[in-house]
Amino acid sequence: MASGRSIGAACAIAVGAATTLPALAYDAGAVAGGGTIEGTVRFDGVPGTRKIVPTKDVEICGGPREEALIEVGPDKGVKDAVVYLVGVGSGKAWPPAGRKPELDNEKCRFVPSVQVIPAGPLDVVNRDPVLHNTHGYYGKRTAFNMAQPNQNQAIAAELPKAGAVRVDCDAHGWMEGWIYVVDNPYYALTGADGRFSISDVPPGEYDLVALQSASKPVQQKVTVEAGKPTSLSIELKRK
Repeated sequence: MASGRSIGAACAIAVGAATTLPALAYDAGAVAGGGTIEGTVRFDGVPGTRKIVPTKDVEICGGPREEALIEVGPDKGVKDAVVYLVGVGSGKAWPPAGRKPELDNEKCRFVPSVQVIPAGPLDVVNRDPVLHNTHGYYGKRTAFNMAQPNQNQAIAAELPKAGAVRVDCDAHGWMEGWIYVVDNPYYALTGADGRFSISDVPPGEYDLVALQSASKPVQQKVTVEAGKPTSLSIELKRK
């Protein structure tokens, strides 16, 4: 069950607090009788757009365009919404270690534009033949800041604390990305249809948070029963 401290952590992570939070200790092991939390994150409203006007390196960055603030599918499902449980001290193992998480500068966009990673290392890569200065923030505090003048240049960064990290490019001010750093493996990133699934959750009551960078975070209690699915429909609202 999530603690009061965890609830505070959830709000801080959701809004990208100016100070980071110490990662809670997490004990991985076998889960007996785990349940599944599944559902859909929706947005019922006008998503809104932001106008992108590249002012330099247009041969790489492209011309003016409109980008949706919230990408919504035909059934109002929200793509790339983050859903996670807060304050889980023990449970299933982390996914098998594979390739180190990576953030690419590609055609003056961050790829992926949204990702969820465990606390730890991250490679930042410039795929473009122009200078990028990739700058990540925990709230207002710099998490990393690196000039990358060379194409295919990769620089290692470290994100040691749970929290929301906003990423900008100081050379191309319209670029924006988000990295959500988590301290337990009970998280999901919604697909294009807004659906998500979090498996092998130990039975109990938890605080669940759902958010998207242009939305207000939604926090709610969820109860998981042994061996059973818990279905949720979550609605986000614009900030």
